[in-house]
Amino acid sequence: MAVLKLHGNPLSTATQRVLACLYEKDVDFEFVDVDMKAGEHKSEKFLSLNPFGQVPAFEEGDLKLFESRATTQYIAQEYSDKGTQLLLPGSNKTMAVLQLWKEVEAHQFDPPATKLVYELRYKPFFGMTTDSAVVEENEAKLAKVLDVYEARLAESKYLACDHFTLADLHHLPTVQYLMGSSAKKLFDSRPHVSAWVADITARPSWTKIQDMVKQKF
Repeated sequence: MAVLKLHGNPLSTATQRVLACLYEKDVDFEFVDVDMKAGEHKSEKFLSLNPFGQVPAFEEGDLKLFESRATTQYIAQEYSDKGTQLLLPGSNKTMAVLQLWKEVEAHQFDPPATKLVYELRYKPFFGMTTDSAVVEENEAKLAKVLDVYEARLAESKYLACDHFTLADLHHLPTVQYLMGSSAKKLFDSRPHVSAWVADITARPSWTKIQDMVKQKF
């Protein structure tokens, strides 16, 4: 059987997303730490894996993937008989609900959340000045998304259904970073969202990734 390899950096939210999926599925894999400060992600060797020069990149034999959400979908399907069931097999309706909330994460939650992570976590880490206007704008955008989440989580333990799926997992990296910033108030002020965050960030798979992150900071 082909060896699974994940090339990435533990500080990268996209890398963390795939790591979380691999740990949830309890499959053996090799992690190749990409030194982004040294520009390894722009090297000819890495560009053969990800032509956009961004982490992560995933290999399984002759299969090469490089978008984190496409990679987690593949892993969840290919290893459906292992670890946590991250999909919703069954009718088209159940699969459509999962796809819906995955799309919400990617297109509604992630854009403002990622901008806040950059302003509130990455900029201070690299000694840059946070743009308060950008923070205010994107906190307002994220608040509207979390209002929708609060209503959804009042009727469902997790976003797609009553068990943990890719729809929840995909949120983990940005949620974790924002919970260590002033944006934490947006989650804490919504009780169902707050309970959901506490639940998903306490998963053993996610604890492993946080241990990797701590070694970098």
